[in-house]
This record gives sequence, C-alpha cells and structure tokens, in this order.
Amino acid sequence: MFIFLNREAAGVFMMNGKDTPKRKILVTGGAGYIGSHTVKELVKRGYDVTVLDNLSNGNMTSLDGVKYIEGDIGDYDKVKKLLQSEEIDAVINFAALAYVGESVTNPRKYYDNNVVKGKAFLDAVVDSGVKKIVFSSSCATYGIPEKVPISEDEKQRPVNPYGWTKLIFEQMMKDYDEAYGLRYISLRYFNAAGADADGSIGEMHDPETHVIPILLQNALGLRDGFSVFGTDYETRDGSCVRDYVHVADLADAHIRAIEYLFKKEKSDCFNLGTGEGITVLELVDAVRRVTGRELNVSMEGRRPGDPGILVADNTKAKSVLGWIPVHSSIENIIRTAWNWHNGAER
Repeated sequence: MFIFLNREAAGVFMMNGKDTPKRKILVTGGAGYIGSHTVKELVKRGYDVTVLDNLSNGNMTSLDGVKYIEGDIGDYDKVKKLLQSEEIDAVINFAALAYVGESVTNPRKYYDNNVVKGKAFLDAVVDSGVKKIVFSSSCATYGIPEKVPISEDEKQRPVNPYGWTKLIFEQMMKDYDEAYGLRYISLRYFNAAGADADGSIGEMHDPETHVIPILLQNALGLRDGFSVFGTDYETRDGSCVRDYVHVADLADAHIRAIEYLFKKEKSDCFNLGTGEGITVLELVDAVRRVTGRELNVSMEGRRPGDPGILVADNTKAKSVLGWIPVHSSIENIIRTAWNWHNGAER
C-alpha cells in the first residue's frame, strides 16, 4: 500500500501554470541517511519519487512529500510489480547493510542482504524493462590503496566483507549491462557526513559507528569519551586522514548521475569526495571550535586494517558530471550535523 503525503507526490508539478509529467524514480533505502537526503532533493528538483524501504535502518519520518511502500529489495515479485505499475524510468539503490565491523563478525548477513537480495533486485529491474540504475557504492571497494589520492583506476581489493559486497554488486551490474543493456552508475563515496541545512533530517545510526556523530554525542554529554586510534601514521599529526563529503553534495551527485544516464545512456563509475583530507585530531579540534564544547579524547593504538590515508581523486566526477562539493567544508559539515543533533535531542 502506498502512502501519499501531498500533491507533489501524485506525480505532477506546475510549470507555467500547466501540469507536466515528471521522470519517475524508485529509490530503494530512501528512508536511510543518504537516501532520505537524496529523496528530498529529487522532489525539490521536480522528480516523481517512490521509496521502497524495509525500515531496518531507515525512518519513515524522513519521508515528507513522497510515495512510500514498505518492502524488501529481495522480494522479486513485489519489486517487479512496483516497477511496472509505477512505470519507473530509473532506480537509485541505497538498500544495503553498511557496518564494516559487523560485516566481519557476521559476513553471511551481509552477503545475503547486499549480494543475494541485490541479485534478486537486479533481476526484477531487468525483467520489468527498467534500463537505468545508480548504485550507492563505497571507497571500501579499494581496500588499502597503493596511491593517494585514489582515482577510479585504483585496483579494487576490499579488506572486509562489506567492501566485497559492494564490489560484487558492481560486477553484477557490469555483467547485466553487457548481457541485458542495463546502464548503471556506481558512486563510490568516501566519508559521508553532515545534515540537511534546515535541520529536518540528519545522521543517526544504532549503533553509531561514524566519527562525527560520535564526537557530537560526546559534546552533548551522551558519550563518556572518544578514542583516537593510532597516532603514529605518516601524516601531519600522526592520526589517520579521511575525506569527508557533505550528504547534500552526495545527493546532488546522485541526481547528476541519473541525468547523465538519461542523456548519455552510458555506464560508468565515479569517486565522491572533496579531494582533501583532514586528520582525526584536526577533526576533533574543528568539532571543539564549531560546538564550543570540550571533548573527552583518549589516544589508543592502531586498529588492524585501518589505512593511514583515504582521500578521493574527484577529477572524473567534476569533469564528467559537473559535480562540485560546494557544501563540504569541514566547518559546514560539523555545523549542520551539530544543529540536527541538537534538535534531535530536544
């Protein structure tokens, strides 16, 4: 059963006083963190959006103004029927489990959800006649890189089951492209962060494993402390370097990828990051500056498998998609996330 939240969700918008049909997009995992931000931006730009989500990690309250149906990407019959009945033009797939540590301790869960169910989903997409898909992939497919910044030509050698599930799905799309004409874009994120500028949606996981929300929870007094793992890397201050990209910029990239598929009908992959890294200790200082709060920080040894530096080469995304991460200064990332976390705690 669909839930319609307003007239925009009915599939029409006003242009010069006339009703004009929209491109119809199915967003799987659209109630999740990056998915919900992308859904909001799709609606704002005039797309007719339908969300499919099983709410295992998402929240229906983030879906304002869209059609929503509860369901699983592994349900072939349901997905195929939905794609056909809604006459979907393209799909954006966010539906995946995404805890790296959990993927190591419970790999069968990840291969079942991200690969087995992912294959059923791709079958439904192809069999329904949909020929365009944008996939939420990850820099985890690269593992420990040989060169930094990391380009799309870097060898993909994942070091955990989560990364392998993303790489396997990418390979399935390549094979489906060659065999069935399914055109795809793989977007390999680096460190997604931040929240919507109006504070209506943001990032919260259970359990929380992402560094910026953990630091902000520490600033709010909801956590006892924050651990910096490794202070002897070959970096500016010895701590790890990561490339943080604002979720609003990621949402923009997904829409640019969809538009690219409509115009070019050519499969491709793109790295999404700022091209600039910040150390963990620099991030801690930035959180202190933005929030005005003290943080309880301790220094710990390295975690096994943590690369010292992960920074994107975003040249290709800029040149081909025209994508520029305009929201991704570390101050803006922290400020928008801080505003959302403050609101979430009220």
